[in-house]
Amino acid sequence: MARIHHPRPTSWVALTGFMGVGKTRIGRELAQELMLHFVDLDRYIERQTGLSVADIFRYIGEESFREMEAEAVRELIQRDNLVLSLGGGTYTNPENRQLLLERGPVIALWASPETVHTRVLRKPGQRPLLATGDALEKIRRLMAEREAIYNEAHIHASTDGRPAREVVKELIEKLWMRAGNGNA
Repeated sequence: MARIHHPRPTSWVALTGFMGVGKTRIGRELAQELMLHFVDLDRYIERQTGLSVADIFRYIGEESFREMEAEAVRELIQRDNLVLSLGGGTYTNPENRQLLLERGPVIALWASPETVHTRVLRKPGQRPLLATGDALEKIRRLMAEREAIYNEAHIHASTDGRPAREVVKELIEKLWMRAGNGNA
C-alpha cells in the first residue's frame, strides 16, 4: 500500500508558556490538525512515576520534579512526529530551553494574568506553585519573571478570549511561514 504523505510545516513542535495559557488544549488540537502525536509533559511524568505532579512536589520536592522533567525533555526531543506541551516551568531551565530551541520550533502561548487566574482556579489542587498566598499576585510576579525567557521562543500567540481553533489556525500559518523561510 502506498504511503500517504500529509504536507505539514513541521513534524515536531513544543509549546511553552505560563500555566493556564492553554498549552494542553491548543497542543492537542494542533497535533490533531498536523496529524502528529501529542504528549503533555506533566502527564508523561505522571505515567512514568505513578505519582501526580502535585504529589511529586509535596512528597519528593520541586528539585526532584525538575530533574525528572529535564530527563523527560531529553527523551522526548529524540522522538519525531510529536507536539509536546511543556509544563509552565520546564522552559525556564536553561538546559531544557537550549535543547528545545535547537530541536524547535518552540511556540510560546500567552494570556493575561487575570485570564490565567480564572483558568487555574478551575483546578486549584493541581497547581502546587499557587497553593499558598495570593494566587493572582503570584501569577503576576512569576509571569513577569519568566517573560524574557518565554520571549526566546520561535513563535508567539495569545490565547486571551480566543477559541482554540482560531489559535491553532494562527499557529499553523506561522509554522508554514517559518518552514518557508527554511527555519523548520
